[in-house]
Parts: sequence; C-alpha cells; structure tokens
Amino acid sequence: MSILKVPSEAEATGLTAEIYEADTRSMGYVPSHTKTMSLNPEAHQIWESLTQAISSSLGLRRYELVTLAAAQAIGSSHCRLAHGKKSLTIFDESQLSAIARNYRDAGLPPEEVAMMDYAVKLSTDAAAMNDDDAQRLRDAGFSDREIADITLAAAARNYFSRALLALAVELDVPPGVSPEQQDSLLAPLPAQGDEPSSGSFP
Repeated sequence: MSILKVPSEAEATGLTAEIYEADTRSMGYVPSHTKTMSLNPEAHQIWESLTQAISSSLGLRRYELVTLAAAQAIGSSHCRLAHGKKSLTIFDESQLSAIARNYRDAGLPPEEVAMMDYAVKLSTDAAAMNDDDAQRLRDAGFSDREIADITLAAAARNYFSRALLALAVELDVPPGVSPEQQDSLLAPLPAQGDEPSSGSFP
C-alpha cells in the first residue's frame, strides 16, 4: 500500500474534486489510482487528454488491445483490471478471457496480434527496437499515423502503469469483473520465442 496520503472524496476540492466526480459518474466510484495520480491534478488532467487524443485517433478497440498487451508485459494488475473492465464494452467475457490469457491464440486478426506484439516489446525491451519492428506493423497494413498511435498508446501505458507500481498503489477490483475474469486478466504473459508469431504477412 502506498505511503502517500490522498484526499478522500469528501476532502477533495477544486480540480481534484472535478476529477473524482468524473470517475464517479463514469465508473460509480473513484479508484485508488485516480486518487494517487490526482495528487498532481493538472498532470492527471493532461494525461486524460493525452489518452483521449490517442484512443480517438487509433480507435477504441485497437487502443484497448494495445493497452492490455502493454500492461500485461509490464506486470500492471491495476491497468489490466481497469482496462479489462473497459474492454467488456467491446468484447464478450469469453473472448476477453481468451485475449487476456494468450492474445496470440485468441482468434484476433494477424494485424492486431502484430500491434500487441509490438506493445509487448516496447514495454519489455524498447532499447532493442529498430526499424524492423515498425516495418512489421507497416507490413501488417498499418499507416504511418497508425504506427505512431500504436507506439504512443503503448508508451503512455508504460508511463501510467510504472508510476502506479513505483508508488505501490492499492489494487482495486472494478465492480462487475467476475473472479474468473480477474484470473484471466491477471495471468502472466505466455512464453514466446525471439520472433513474434505475426512477423510475416502476405
């Protein structure tokens, strides 16, 4: 549990109170990660604007898939659970469970597997990336703008997830996420060879 003292809903004022109210309206409660990151409410508000700009450009489905892959690679339970809940508006429970346990064998189109592989590599070994990694996305049919958006989505998740991990933020389980869904969302990334399975495209 984080040593940081965060304001409760009753104690929040100004921009922090506005951020809390927005989460209450959209999710029914204020998660611990919102409370912690809202210790700098201006930065948190800019973060929200950034992710909105990325997701609206990339598309919600692709944004959530990249986010889930990056969060799994980082080992961020906070973001896996939060975005697993959000992804239930896109996927049914059985499909989301399959994606969470092994997205490479969940019936996704090869281009979506490719972008998730890219997000995993960015989140685990970004220093080893080169033009070959972006070329795989181009070969999968992504435009330069889409490649940039995929990169931004994965990199943004690294920023937020790693901050939560560093601060030992208490883990919330979003309402409506079943125990079975929790198990799948918190499963570790399956072992994979040196080359992504989706590296070749006709």
